Amino acid sequence: MTRETNPPPGDPAASARREAEVYRQLRDVVDPELDLDIVRLGLVYDVDVRDGEVGITMTFTSRGCPLGPAIEAGVRRVVDELEWVKATNIRIVWSPPWNPGMIERDQA
Repeated sequence: MTRETNPPPGDPAASARREAEVYRQLRDVVDPELDLDIVRLGLVYDVDVRDGEVGITMTFTSRGCPLGPAIEAGVRRVVDELEWVKATNIRIVWSPPWNPGMIERDQA
């Protein structure tokens, strides 16, 4: 299986595949205090992929989160592992504020 490295500009299917790939990578970043990945925790608000650049809008569980820098470094590390990524831009936001209701619940 080969990976596409240069999808046609404006190809929504390719963009959706790459966004899904980024979300899969982000599930490898775990908040060690809560022992849950950041996607399941609801910390990732948006992923935008354009021309090899990945934009991630996310938050932390609190403004004073002592693990914030480590989580952000983990995000950058796992996204940059994708061979087609040229740049990773992380935007930390505080609105809406994170709350435990944002945690994905297991589907029974």
